[in-house]
Amino acid sequence: MLLAIDVGNTQTVLGLFSGDEIDHSWRIVTPREQTTDEIAALFYKLFELYGLKFKDVTSVAISSVVPQLDHELIVLSRRFLEVDPLIIGPGVKTDLEIAYDNPQEVGADRIVNSVAAIRLYGCPCIVVDFGTATTFDAVAEGNIYLGGAISPGLEISTEALFAHAARLSKVDLRKPTQAIGRNTADSIRSGVIMGFSGLVDGMVRRMAGEMHTRPKVIATGGLAEMVLDYCETIDVHDPQLTLKGLKFIYEMNH
Repeated sequence: MLLAIDVGNTQTVLGLFSGDEIDHSWRIVTPREQTTDEIAALFYKLFELYGLKFKDVTSVAISSVVPQLDHELIVLSRRFLEVDPLIIGPGVKTDLEIAYDNPQEVGADRIVNSVAAIRLYGCPCIVVDFGTATTFDAVAEGNIYLGGAISPGLEISTEALFAHAARLSKVDLRKPTQAIGRNTADSIRSGVIMGFSGLVDGMVRRMAGEMHTRPKVIATGGLAEMVLDYCETIDVHDPQLTLKGLKFIYEMNH
């Protein structure tokens, strides 16, 4: 079985593939400060909940935007899973032509998402990933990664608002029922969530205009469901896009 690991700034997602299907998946807080042994113990417990064993894993693919965790995961894979992991980075075959000024600046997750979007939905396409940052990635015909945009994510934007506005108290973020809030809590929900949908639609339309086409627009990421009901430009929601992309890239390289 292939264990796909998507390490994000805030959360890490694990997916265990049996053939082409994801049999099990887990979402955890990214273990930035934990040792290899601590991370291994956490993974072991997650496996144990579903009657799985480390020996069930025959291959590992990792996408990470947290460099200090790369070494820990490599050691974990070799010591506890007894496999050499594939780390997404320079030298890994992706079948993408990177048109970025400096290709090494493109985050591994953005490459993986683009590969999955092409394989599953075709190109031209735009991938919108709702995570710690909200990222937009544009791919043209011929599998050409054009570049994209990065904006603050939903949660960190809200945290910044509460931190710097003395008279605003934290509210639980849930979907607003209307744009015009009748109290402070509903006004915040409307402004943050509906406001983010406006950001997404505006960016997608601008990028599509620069691409001179109508691209397929795919949404993914842990915070996507909060905003999608208010977006007009999203065609597909695929919450497991990154895990699928890791599988595709692993297969390209093996």
